Amino acid sequence: MPDPAGTVTKAAVGAVLVALSAAALVSVRPSPGPSLWPGSKYTALDRDRAVQRGLHVIYGIATDPRYFEEWGHDLLWCLYCIWSSAKDPAIRQTVWRMGNERALAWRRLHPVLPRNADVDTIVTYATGSYTSDGFGVRDEGMKEQIRRAAARWSVLDFLNFDPSREPPPSDVPDQCARCGRYNSRGTRFCRKCGARLEMQSRYDIWLDALLTTYTGDVYGVKMGAHYPDVIRWISVMRPYGRSIRDPEFYNIAYAITHVVYTLDHYSVYRLSPESLPEEFEFLKATMPEILAQRDFETLGEYLDSLRAFGMTTADPLIQTGMAYVLSTQNQDGSWGNMREGDIYKRYHPTWTGVDGLRQYRWGETLKPQLGTDERR
Repeated sequence: MPDPAGTVTKAAVGAVLVALSAAALVSVRPSPGPSLWPGSKYTALDRDRAVQRGLHVIYGIATDPRYFEEWGHDLLWCLYCIWSSAKDPAIRQTVWRMGNERALAWRRLHPVLPRNADVDTIVTYATGSYTSDGFGVRDEGMKEQIRRAAARWSVLDFLNFDPSREPPPSDVPDQCARCGRYNSRGTRFCRKCGARLEMQSRYDIWLDALLTTYTGDVYGVKMGAHYPDVIRWISVMRPYGRSIRDPEFYNIAYAITHVVYTLDHYSVYRLSPESLPEEFEFLKATMPEILAQRDFETLGEYLDSLRAFGMTTADPLIQTGMAYVLSTQNQDGSWGNMREGDIYKRYHPTWTGVDGLRQYRWGETLKPQLGTDERR
């Protein structure tokens, strides 16, 4: 635990950096130019100011010690993804300053991996360390600590299944709603209190496995398995139901957006629609449902995923989505319920709002060669 004086000093420094960052963002004033598309009431200035304000909110949350302690790894991931794919040089420069300062803070707070770290701690530290490396604050010693710790845990510990042998399963119980116990795979009734257990969606299991193995592979530490072992089951996860009334709908939708993210390296590259035809069609076909639900958080993920496939503001679907995101930004620059007590539910909608609007400096178009396994 840091001493109180040190905490106050860091908080004061953070407040100054927030103020300086806000001033830097306000100073970026692009020419209003024409409408974003013919007939739009929004201009490039409206879009860029909305992005700038959202970034300021995210950074403000990241500089609060209460929130950075728990969510610093994810906030760093947010900033790193924005920096690595943003088109606007001013935005890239601003986010680099934010990310570098927060990476220094991450390293100060996490000098060593805790002894006997569990898999959640290992993944958290790998995420924070990878993005800190990306922002120029490297620690090879930490990577070696994480590598040794990860090797002590099995693929089942990391992923709840072994993707070298089977697809994502449907028999992994969720945390017991009555007593909070986690039970072993296949258990139908809690072994502590006897309550009936709900099973996790196989799409949630797949999504978590995609993220865990992708993070491990880009960082250079095996997290139970490798990403190609997990993505190869895409043929088994298809076809996807497309009704928003389906209880699995949102599990499927978020799994698909994260297939896109992990294949395009979080919006660094474009993807060929022909390489992921069912995923592309799912997003196009169900986006009107998302709009009808006024679900701007999911909408943000749809917008950047569809633009990864080459759709632009010339498409009415993208126009409608971006206009809705622009119209729902809060006065403080965030998106979402401003009274929400869960800080994740404050910064994540803001993150997706920023990503749904901002400009990307897309690299080449990838045609991923996905391994397939037709066993069902």
